[in-house]
Amino acid sequence: MSFLRLQPRLHGPALLLGSALASAAFLLMGVPAGMLLGCMLAAVLLATQDMDVQVPAPLFAIGQSVIACLMARSLHFEVLHRVAGEWPLFLGIAFSVMAASALLGYWLMRSGLLPGSTAIWGLAPGAASAMVLVAGDFGADTRLVAFMQYLRVALVTAIASLVAHFATGVAASPEHVAPGWDVQLAHWLHIQNPVHAGLTLALVLAAAWLGRTLTFPGGPLLIPMMLGLAMDNLSPWKLELPGPLLALAYAALGWGIGLRFNRAILEHAWRVLPRVLVAIAALIVLGLVIASSLMFFADVAPLTAYLATSPGGADSVAVIAVGSAVDAGFVMAMQMVRFFMVLLLGPRLSRWLVQRLSGRNAA
Repeated sequence: MSFLRLQPRLHGPALLLGSALASAAFLLMGVPAGMLLGCMLAAVLLATQDMDVQVPAPLFAIGQSVIACLMARSLHFEVLHRVAGEWPLFLGIAFSVMAASALLGYWLMRSGLLPGSTAIWGLAPGAASAMVLVAGDFGADTRLVAFMQYLRVALVTAIASLVAHFATGVAASPEHVAPGWDVQLAHWLHIQNPVHAGLTLALVLAAAWLGRTLTFPGGPLLIPMMLGLAMDNLSPWKLELPGPLLALAYAALGWGIGLRFNRAILEHAWRVLPRVLVAIAALIVLGLVIASSLMFFADVAPLTAYLATSPGGADSVAVIAVGSAVDAGFVMAMQMVRFFMVLLLGPRLSRWLVQRLSGRNAA
């Protein structure tokens, strides 16, 4: 590492090589969002060595826009129709999970170990990468939010895989959710409809520009998501995200998050790790309680209920749901409703909780 520190021109190639190796390892192990996590890990390792590598702002904006379109593609018409028909159930369950995470975040925030609303966003049960992006718009420490979010995703994903194994007798393991390298490479390079892919790329670029131009909280995600929903559901064209474009997005987001870490932040995160682990464990238990109510009062299958109320990232939950004998549409609908609820109510809830705590301290 000292050699690389003396050779600044090697920092970029080192980041690329480290990202490729870490991503390959995660993908071989069947880890959900393996490329994003691999790039983030490589970036963290470089940042802890005080290496000066930065992600260009336009590239990061394009990455945000691609992730937003990826989420919009999951909200096809059938899912939206189901949410509209059963909206009290979806809103009630989504609000219960969000309220549980907010209470736990408030408890962690009262400890004074985390700045501002970082604890609230760190436990927000939405898509992890999206929550990290939105948290920065509201003054939270995105490095600590990323640490809490991805630790939560990793733990919840591992537990959900075990639950899927014992509930169905088929583990949500790499051989079930991750095909071989030849299949993966062919899938990532394949373009089903060049016209749709070209229009999607144009939408991504335009939305990225609008997201940077129109400055309002959550705009870089909400703008491309709304445009993507309109294109995918209201036009004759469909969102198509080729593998290289997804790879670019995962890399940009992973690097953008990971390069913000330094030794001081990691030492700080290590000090608060016990409380964070307790909060995540409590959130998982509360999710089980909510899933039980969904089973008894809505007659939802146990594994479907568990994955639908799981506080893990929506992407990792989707991978496990597809590889298990569950109602994947119901699971994704519940995850997306909760994501939108966190985006819409999360900022207000965070401000209210911070103000409440400030008032108590002043008294």
